[in-house]
Order: sequence, then C-alpha cells, then structure tokens
Amino acid sequence: MNKGKLIEVVAKDVGISKALVRKVVDSAIAAITKSLGRGDRLALPRFGTFSISSREARSRSNPRSGEMVKIAASKTAKFKPGSALNHFS
Repeated sequence: MNKGKLIEVVAKDVGISKALVRKVVDSAIAAITKSLGRGDRLALPRFGTFSISSREARSRSNPRSGEMVKIAASKTAKFKPGSALNHFS
C-alpha cells in the first residue's frame, strides 16, 4: 500500500474527503519527523515506537577495490513494532 491508497482507504472508512485525509496524513508525518529531529521518542500504543538510533563511526572494505573506507558516525530513525503488528511474523 502506498500513501495514495492509504488516503483513499481512510477517506472511505471515515466518510470524509481525500483532501482532508491527505492534510491529516501529511501533518502526522511532519509531526513524527519533527519529533525525531529533536531526538524525541514517539510511542503509539499497540502500533509501535519511533526513535533515533546512533551508529558509531566504523571502517568497512570497499567490495570493488578491497580498500578500507571510513564511515562517519550517524543517527537514523528506528521503528519497533507494537503488539498489534507482531503477529505478522
């Protein structure tokens, strides 16, 4: 399912316009992104938890040349599924 299909399904289920649902979805994504950008953790009970994970600097070999390449430390978004999503595995 992509964003357009999600908007379509929610609009039909709730009985409101796709335009309004699109605004709500866009706003929710923006709020999650802003929260993670501040380093906050966002928990949605039963659905899951969004958080930021830190990766340390490391060295890896380039598969083509075999030479060692340094990879800088970074932060990345992480999602841990909640109980409602765990039964799919």
